[in-house]
Amino acid sequence: MISWLEGTLREKRPDSVVVDVHGVGYELLISLSTFGELPDVGKTVAIYAKTVVREDALLLYGFASAREREIFELLLKANRVGPKLALAILSGIDPEAVVGGLRDGDVKLLCSAPGVGKKMAERMVVELKEKAAELGSSVSAGAGMPPRTAPTTDEDAETRDQALSALINLSYSKAQAERVVDASAEELGVGVSIEELIRNALRRLAR
Repeated sequence: MISWLEGTLREKRPDSVVVDVHGVGYELLISLSTFGELPDVGKTVAIYAKTVVREDALLLYGFASAREREIFELLLKANRVGPKLALAILSGIDPEAVVGGLRDGDVKLLCSAPGVGKKMAERMVVELKEKAAELGSSVSAGAGMPPRTAPTTDEDAETRDQALSALINLSYSKAQAERVVDASAEELGVGVSIEELIRNALRRLAR
């Protein structure tokens, strides 16, 4: 069981990273919240991990904090919420807001996450309300995010491509993803970060 990794960040994408630990590359699936906390490629990174064993694969999920991993594990306790959906929820909604939404029964908030309909959100509240209350709330939304820098035109194009890939991996169609990413990029302008672009796109999809 792998619960922690520290090494060199070799690759990073909005939905996954590769960490080199003494010459061995570990791929971890991540949320947008964790992506926003990552250092530049080539830097040392320390990341919390959750090992999920399936019949056909052994998967690693990575988190910037033990707190986010704890919220991920909370979501897995809900009926019909698997690792992929739990990660999608943490990408579409700030992790601390997820805890508050479950505790307060905010079905509308939970429905704003990709893959979560009204019935599922209501079931999650019923099943996780007490556990969410016990977990409590600590970190404010957006805390610890790196400052935004102004990339070049080429970097803007790469950011758009990464955003499209992330939304498609969250089970949105290519047409949907292109529509909201282009609208978000136009609204946010030059120099937008990948995390800001995807979160804006997710808000548009939730309308």
